[in-house]
Amino acid sequence: MSTIVIVDDQQVNRTIYAKIASLIEDDVWTKTFGDPREALEALGGIAPDLIITDYQMPGLNGAAFIRRVRAEPALADIPIIVITAFEDKAFRLRALEAGATDFLLSPVDPREFVTRARNLLKLHEQQTLLAIRAELLERKLQRSQRSLQQAVQESSELLAQVINAVPAMISATDQQGRFLFMNDYQAEVMGIDPASVAGRDAAELLGAQRGARSKALDHLVWQSSRSIESFEEEVTDHTGEARSFLTTKSPLKTASNQMIGVVTSSLEITSRKAAERHLRYIAHHDIVTGLPNRLLLSERMQEEITRARHGNQRFALHVIDLDGFKSVNDVMGHSIGDRLLVAVAERLLTVKRYGYVVARLGGDEFAILQTGLPDNETAARLANEICSLLREPVILNDKRAAITASVGTAIHPADGVNNEDLLCHADLAMYKAKGDGGDRYQFYAADMNLRAQRAAALDSELRLAIERNEFVLHFQPQIRLETGRAIGVEALVRWQRPDGSLVLPGGFLPRAEENGLILKISELVLRNACQQAAAWRRAGLPSLRVSVNLSPNQFRGQGLPLRVAQILNETKLDPRLLELELTENILMYDIDQVIVQLQQLSNLGVAISIDDFGTGFSSLSYVKRLPVDRLKIDQSFIRDVVSNPSDKAIVEAVVNLAHSLRMDVVAEGVETAEQLEYVRSTGCDAVQGFYYGRPMEAAQFEDFVVKNHRIAAAKIA
Repeated sequence: MSTIVIVDDQQVNRTIYAKIASLIEDDVWTKTFGDPREALEALGGIAPDLIITDYQMPGLNGAAFIRRVRAEPALADIPIIVITAFEDKAFRLRALEAGATDFLLSPVDPREFVTRARNLLKLHEQQTLLAIRAELLERKLQRSQRSLQQAVQESSELLAQVINAVPAMISATDQQGRFLFMNDYQAEVMGIDPASVAGRDAAELLGAQRGARSKALDHLVWQSSRSIESFEEEVTDHTGEARSFLTTKSPLKTASNQMIGVVTSSLEITSRKAAERHLRYIAHHDIVTGLPNRLLLSERMQEEITRARHGNQRFALHVIDLDGFKSVNDVMGHSIGDRLLVAVAERLLTVKRYGYVVARLGGDEFAILQTGLPDNETAARLANEICSLLREPVILNDKRAAITASVGTAIHPADGVNNEDLLCHADLAMYKAKGDGGDRYQFYAADMNLRAQRAAALDSELRLAIERNEFVLHFQPQIRLETGRAIGVEALVRWQRPDGSLVLPGGFLPRAEENGLILKISELVLRNACQQAAAWRRAGLPSLRVSVNLSPNQFRGQGLPLRVAQILNETKLDPRLLELELTENILMYDIDQVIVQLQQLSNLGVAISIDDFGTGFSSLSYVKRLPVDRLKIDQSFIRDVVSNPSDKAIVEAVVNLAHSLRMDVVAEGVETAEQLEYVRSTGCDAVQGFYYGRPMEAAQFEDFVVKNHRIAAAKIA
């Protein structure tokens, strides 16, 4: 049974270490102490096989505790593991000088803890066995001087067997650096016969460089007659494999305390070093793409900043955000999203030059550290190259994933002299590029901080506005040209601030699209519009179709049709009195899943219209696949339609197209009698614009409808 003493002033640590220690072997007995002085008093009566101690303890630190332990002859050879959260080599050196055997970094990896402790216990067990054997042999010699020669021979054989059984390299050399003996384990590592070692020089067997180093360290032992601190070294075995060892050198003395050589023992730690390298890799690299992560990028940036101080060198930091990645993730799934990230990483690596770092910051954000920058034009060329690289679609599962990139660039030292400022400013520039439509790059400018602060303030105000229900609806009538009657109304959102002022959509909706609040605002508008339309119907007003604008963000995922159905059910509005308007930009998303959701909405009885038709990215092949009931001609084509032949041609083409697809046509922005008469002549079905009425509050709109229907009825009579 092995006895392990644990010394740590933290109860939690003592409990954890004791629990892990119980996994080393079946019959481990642990004794814990919170006070190192109390442990010193008790150690004499415990006879531990291994001591595990914290370094930083009140009253008596780890180094002082180890010195006190080593001062006790009975404890001089007990292995001691020091656990510390400090990576500073100075702490390790002080502990080693005091007599520490090994180290563990806190927080402790249980597997590493168990492996190191088990190896040291085995080594101590063999050392103890050696001591016991030596003591037995000494007693035997004392009892029978007649058997001295035989006893010496037997003891030598037993000692050789024990040494050869130890899973560590053990050898001894004389003062000239010639080998006295070598155990089987070391001979196997070196690929030589242990019987051929005696008398051969260290440089001959170990190689010139390692042999010279070994002799130099042996010389220190000869000078001091004391062991030197353990050190790590890399040894190449006879197969050419590099292996790591923890080596200790100690004086070899006779019974009369005369030093006759140096004993070198080396415990293999190859697995531990591999685990440390693996942990460091994980800590510094992204698990999905294998690229350096934010931590490693920051370290390299700091190196470049330090180098720049001495050589007046410049570098650029490019922060890259993928436009449209979220929709790929939502529509195709996270596994496809991860494959897309890997494809992006591979493309970015193609622009890497010597000294550059290509990193993934997280999510869909990447960065490139461009070193050795001669001028800003070189940074601009790389930023443009990044945009061009990522503009090409990626084929995933036989589907084209179309993305672009927004790139923000900050230059050191002009845009920042430390990591934080450079990353922040490159981020701000990237958001400016994204806000300008994406698929472009933007250099940092000093006023971006002010714009970012304003955007953050607007975000806070919008969240409060949602909580306080500060969004109100105004309504603009839609008139059927054939009868002159109001047949529908478009619900338009306004932000009524606490001071009573009204903010038009252009003052807040673009930001809401960027920060994601558009989803809450859009649902609020839809619910309020349905409630108002249902209230008008209950009040006896004619059946009016209420139109509500949809955001492209609402088509991400598959939940829009269900949410619309729930709101219709809650407000008791006839689905035939609801029209949902979408812009052509929606077709930039996955067209197949958009069609599925629109068809589900159409099956509910809800009408679908395309707003601002002619200004977006739609094609006839897409339009005819959509379950659309009407097209709304954008007001930009109506404004000069009386005098501009091109606008006339576009309006006539849209009307003919819509009618051929059995869709109605609504002309937006009709403000004059001349515009009205022209769109009437094209066969347009309905109009909307200031000519009939500006957006108005609900009560005003009720009066308008009553008056409009009275006038229309009178004309018919």
